[in-house]
Amino acid sequence: MKEAPYREQALKILPWICVRCAREFPGSRLRELTVHHKDGDHHHNPADGSNWELLCIYCHENEHARVEDARAGGGGREADAAPATHKPLAALGALLKRKDKT
Repeated sequence: MKEAPYREQALKILPWICVRCAREFPGSRLRELTVHHKDGDHHHNPADGSNWELLCIYCHENEHARVEDARAGGGGREADAAPATHKPLAALGALLKRKDKT
């Protein structure tokens, strides 16, 4: 007997809900749910689904973009960059006190 592809297996054992945004999907919209491999290995497909999670197409794209950004060194300030020192609201308290007195 041939095993069902992992997508079919995942849709049988997992709730039809995106685990990131919590949107529920009726059967008519299952094409918008994708199977994401938690460890990134598409060949690691345990029958219990422990390496799978269902993500909507938007959250799945976001997840992979986040991983790619991290690989490219993005996703945060550069290690050599100095932290910001400008404090745009530093004098707000004084301005508010002065306005109350007028």
